[in-house]
Amino acid sequence: MILTGPGIAAAVQAGEITIDPYDPSRLSPNGYDWRLGDRIRICEGDFDAATPTAFTERPIPATGLILQPRTLYLGVTLERTGSEAYAQILNGDHTTGALGIWVHVSAPLGHQGHAIRWTLEIRAARSVRVYPGMTFGKLVFLTAFGTPASYQQQPAKYAATDGIDISRLYEEMHGGVL
Repeated sequence: MILTGPGIAAAVQAGEITIDPYDPSRLSPNGYDWRLGDRIRICEGDFDAATPTAFTERPIPATGLILQPRTLYLGVTLERTGSEAYAQILNGDHTTGALGIWVHVSAPLGHQGHAIRWTLEIRAARSVRVYPGMTFGKLVFLTAFGTPASYQQQPAKYAATDGIDISRLYEEMHGGVL
């Protein structure tokens, strides 16, 4: 089941959900409007799952940054979110989609116990200017059924992520072969 906006507010107040910084005006009927952080990684060259991705990291200036088509950007959420009680799903929404921005399409699930600033996968259909702190999508919280297993207690690659992280699939590769 998905939490309502008032349910999210109550869970934040009870300490069951972390949203930092938290602004109650960003609550919607079934989610929270999250924002783009202040830095971005521009991925470079051809990608190879067996090697780390080359990138340039830069701040997003207050005057904005123009995203270009055919480029993969890795951004970060302004908010750090998490919960031991609820799973999270982070998506873009109409505000970004109508600008031709695809954000975080492949990995929307935040496991119970994962308290992070989310790494964002960003692509643009056309050149578009983005700004730090702009609304970039929706975050929803879901009730989990079964015995909880905190993500932070798992031997997971991304458990310690607190910002922008490239694919680390190469850590699973042996000489470039699975």
